[in-house]
Amino acid sequence: MATLNTPTATARLEARISVDLHASLKRAAELQGRTMSDFVISAVQEAARLAIEQADSVKLSAQDQQAFANALIKPAKPSAAMKRAFDRRSRLLVNE
Repeated sequence: MATLNTPTATARLEARISVDLHASLKRAAELQGRTMSDFVISAVQEAARLAIEQADSVKLSAQDQQAFANALIKPAKPSAAMKRAFDRRSRLLVNE
């Protein structure tokens, strides 16, 4: 985390936008008493935070939540293929 005495590295971002969007951004920034750069940076930071938060979370319907909980409480019996995989894993780990 940067402190007051530590310079912060920066990077430049450029984007081509329509004249109408530019006017909207300028007006919105003026309404909030901010520079256009500050307004855009703030909006982009919030959009990035939300996108990352949504990607990092798993949302299940009530039915899916119930199915997940039931699978944890009473897991299905392992199939023959699963048993073979566990046996092979055990043999591989013993040899390490």
